[in-house]
Amino acid sequence: MKRLYILAVAMVFPFFVQAQHQKSTIVYTSDIDRFWTAFDSVRSTSDTAKQVQFVQKLYVDKGTEGLKAFMQARDYDAKLWCKLINKYPKFWQSIKANTLSVKGQVNLITAAVQTLKKIYPEMRPAKMYFTIGGLRSGGTTTGDMVLVGAEIATADNNTDASELGDWLQTVFKNQQSSNLVSVNIHEYIHTQQKPGGNTVLVQCIREGAADFIAELVTKKPNKNAYVIYGREHENELKLKFNIDMFSTATGLWLYNGSVNPHADLGYYIGYAICKAYYKQQSNKKQAIKDIIELDYNNEQQVVDFLDRSKYFNKPVYKKQSLIEFEKLQPFVVSIYPAINSQQNVPATLNELTFNFSEPMGKGVSISFGEGGKEHFPLTGAIGFTEDRKSFKVKLSLQSGKSYNFYITGNGFTSQKGYPLKEYKVAFNVQ
Repeated sequence: MKRLYILAVAMVFPFFVQAQHQKSTIVYTSDIDRFWTAFDSVRSTSDTAKQVQFVQKLYVDKGTEGLKAFMQARDYDAKLWCKLINKYPKFWQSIKANTLSVKGQVNLITAAVQTLKKIYPEMRPAKMYFTIGGLRSGGTTTGDMVLVGAEIATADNNTDASELGDWLQTVFKNQQSSNLVSVNIHEYIHTQQKPGGNTVLVQCIREGAADFIAELVTKKPNKNAYVIYGREHENELKLKFNIDMFSTATGLWLYNGSVNPHADLGYYIGYAICKAYYKQQSNKKQAIKDIIELDYNNEQQVVDFLDRSKYFNKPVYKKQSLIEFEKLQPFVVSIYPAINSQQNVPATLNELTFNFSEPMGKGVSISFGEGGKEHFPLTGAIGFTEDRKSFKVKLSLQSGKSYNFYITGNGFTSQKGYPLKEYKVAFNVQ
């Protein structure tokens, strides 16, 4: 009987180990292989319809749930991939080997997650999906999934970025493919953090916390471009951040690579705040827990965290910061003709000009007013004047009707990046 029991265990054990291995898989790389299969098929024909079919059938339809989630998060589709494949041949040729090397780092990534579990026992499990994205994101998260765009995440200074824009050229120049483990731990931390909050302070600490914990896990210093620049210009950045932190103008500090050669400096400020907090605490394990579990919906808790870090060496005051921030915002000086709040605007008026307090950047944002689309008179944009201090639009008016809309800072910003103070236009047509 004892022999039969031992034999049964011996027979079942391999299946148990296999089941455990499958259950514990956290890193998925199969989408990378499928992309390059589709890539080769796309390059085999000049028929654009067939190219889209190849990407759809060989990559998208067979893709993991992670690829599907990444597509939804970043608005990717088969047509976009075909466009990028045809537009950037040098880039794709140079990045292929790096993306295929990801499989060789799966064990390192898995080990890093295990290290994270040791320093943060409350860690919740998440899955990591390596995909080839559409050159819009190196990584993001959704739910318990880490979504990595390997075409960006694995690029380095040897990647041919000559066909790409300034942002990616800068990113690649200062990036090392050996940082892949750090990038994934950064994104893994995002799956552990609490959602909420929309101020510059919240968003920068959220990103900086992920960077700092990744550095603790990998024991490798962060050498991204924003860290190098941030350390060299920290004093001036701290002064600027003290003004901007309670605003919602996150584009001044984050995700601004397309408009700022020194992009994502908010990552560095958030990282520096978290590092300072960690240094101040005697219980390092509790400090890690505090950093990861910070409640971003609780503004007072976030401010207390900042104060306890002693990063600014003095308490911060929201009211004063916002006053200083508002002084830097551009505003609408006037409109021409001066029809705002008028009751007898002629129906023949077909153009309107907004005059700003200073030259504006590239963005534009005009939104419906309380009356919605039915009371929105704009039919198109004529554009900025040469000095970019005025912007002209086309109108179509009807007699006896009222109109209202807003000029907003969601798009209109100063050339320094500060959002326009919202301006309402409302009038009645005679």
